[in-house]
Parts: sequence; structure tokens; C-alpha cells
Amino acid sequence: MPTKAPDIDQRPSRFLQIGSLQALSHLRFVARHRIEGAYAGRHLSRQRGGSSEFVDYREYAPGEDLRRIDWKVLGRTGKPYVRLYRDETNLRCTMLLDASGSMQFAGHERRELGSKLQYVQYLATALSYLISAQRDQVGLAIASDGIVDLIPPAGTSTHVQRLQKMIEDITTSPVTNLALALRQAFDRITGRGLLVVMSDFLVDDLDAVYSMLRLFRHRRSEVIVLHIVHPEEERLPDGRAYRFEGMENDGLADCSPAQVRETYEKLFAAHLSAVRGIAMSAGCDYRRISTAVPYLQTLMGFLVEREG
Repeated sequence: MPTKAPDIDQRPSRFLQIGSLQALSHLRFVARHRIEGAYAGRHLSRQRGGSSEFVDYREYAPGEDLRRIDWKVLGRTGKPYVRLYRDETNLRCTMLLDASGSMQFAGHERRELGSKLQYVQYLATALSYLISAQRDQVGLAIASDGIVDLIPPAGTSTHVQRLQKMIEDITTSPVTNLALALRQAFDRITGRGLLVVMSDFLVDDLDAVYSMLRLFRHRRSEVIVLHIVHPEEERLPDGRAYRFEGMENDGLADCSPAQVRETYEKLFAAHLSAVRGIAMSAGCDYRRISTAVPYLQTLMGFLVEREG
């Protein structure tokens, strides 16, 4: 006898705050450059054809411009539909999330902020919800020592629920190879689209990361770099003596913060500048994200900025 397929867990992710996201329902996550998608949608396509070339209808999504509705079809069917043209396509977005050990950093003085990973889990879950709500496709790659998990972009409710469950269940690894993860993602994600990288970029070889970002841009994919920073990373705590423990098999160090504060802060500022530099040089959009700013506020600013 055939066995019954297991039931899909219908519980929403604990990182999904739908009520709070309603305030962002009027905003859309849009591509700034021409992209390729699997079917007609609302974003500029790389395929030339002229906006007068009608190809299909799509059901109207709440929040869209009412002028896009085909009123004759509404009169015949009683349902609102919009007309789609050859030069429009759907958005295919893949989020690549850093699951390295350093993302577990939650600070010492302001632990109420949570870890950098928790911040990314809220932010990525919210973004996946908004992308699917606007009838676009979203995928996910989890990165530590290479790609841990990857699911390509899709837009069904079951797919999005599975993706959000993967975000909820992320576990970190002390070993980091972000460049390898980007390389593997490049090999497994076909076609042009939009890649969002969420990471603290605390890696040994930023040059290798730059080379991988350039690969995506060379394929004419749009790349957004979201650099996650906890405020307590930018300066050392006050006090006479501390034991600092590395989060990626870096060992222990006993010292007085006063002895190394100036050097540390210069080095961390240089790291911030270097990450921004490689992102901009590779042709990516760059945004530095502080975990001290509520993720909904960050997301709103990000969406408004992209809508221009």
C-alpha cells in the first residue's frame, strides 16, 4: 500500500511578524536594473520587445496602481486583472545568508538587541514574505563553509513556507568560506536575477569575495550587499580586563581594552571601509545595517530607497 505523505508543518515561522509587515504593504521590492524572470510580471526585462507588445494577463495584487487594471476584463469576469507586456518580467531573488560563527555575536552590554544572526532571520523572513506577496519569486542559500542549503527561487505558498522554516532553523558553523559559498551559489543559480547577500563579512580573504561578486555582476545579475554590524563591534567595552573569545575557532585573548582600543577601532573601521569598497567596486548596491536599528525600520528605508 502507498504510504501517506507527511503533513507539512503549517505553523508560521517565529520570525514572521505579519501584523507589523502590514505597514509596509504599500512598498515594493523592485529591481533597479533589467533582469530575467520565468514569466511576465512588473519588472523591466532584458528581452527587447517594446511595451506595446501585449503577452498575457495577471491577477491584480493589492497595492498596485489601479490604472494598470483592465476594466473591460473586470467587467466580464468580476475580477481585477492587469495587462502584461513583453518588456516586463517577474523578479527572481535569491537571499544568501551568512551562517558563520561570528554571526552569533550578541554583544555584552546590549544583549536585548539579540545576535546578528537573529537580526538577519527577522529581516530575511520579512523580505521573503513581501516578495511573495507581490507575486514574485524568492530563493535561499545558507552559507558557512560553502553552501549548506540552497533552494532556487519560486513563489508558491508552500515554497515560501519551506524557505522561512529553513531561515528559522539556521545553525552556525565555526568555519567560514563566504567566497566558496558564492562560487557554489553562482554555479547552482541559473540565469540572471537578483542576489541579496546578508553577512558581517568577517572573512580572511575579502579579495576572493570580491572576485565572486564580480562573477554575478559579469552575468548581469543585480547584487545587493547588506553588511550586518552589531554596535558593540565598533568599540571595545569599558573596564580593566576582559577575556575575549573568538567565535570561529580563534582561541582566547586576555587583555585590557584600554591597551588595544585605539588599534582595534582603527582596524574595524578599515574593515567597514574595505567591505564597502569591494561591494561598490564590484558594481553592487551596498547598505550597512546596524542591529541597533529595528529591522522593520531598516526594511522600510531599504524599500523606499529602491523605489526611488
